[in-house]
Amino acid sequence: MALKRGFFLIIGLCSLILGLIGIALPLLPTVPFILLSAFCFARSNDRLHNWLVTHPWFSEGIHQWQSKRALSKTLKRRAMLMSCLSFTISIVIVPLVWVKIMLFTMMLILVFFLWRIPELE
Repeated sequence: MALKRGFFLIIGLCSLILGLIGIALPLLPTVPFILLSAFCFARSNDRLHNWLVTHPWFSEGIHQWQSKRALSKTLKRRAMLMSCLSFTISIVIVPLVWVKIMLFTMMLILVFFLWRIPELE
């Protein structure tokens, strides 16, 4: 039991760190990592789970996902817009054509993933 909780705690912390880094870096998607953190913290650490689900930046999306397996249209649009904006900046800055193509491909995959998430009515 303690080993399982420790495993979920480590995965949750690593996921949270990657999600926070993903706020600034377009290569790391923030939302999936934060959702994974919430999942892991719910199984390992009540204090961290409570902090995450009440955090002003993440609480709305986590609550929507956990209760309805969907996101509001506004949150989805904001996620798509910010993702496209950060990827576009990276594509403009990067000098290598193959990296630009890779970034553009990753942006399309992420936008497609976000587009497929159901919307709340």
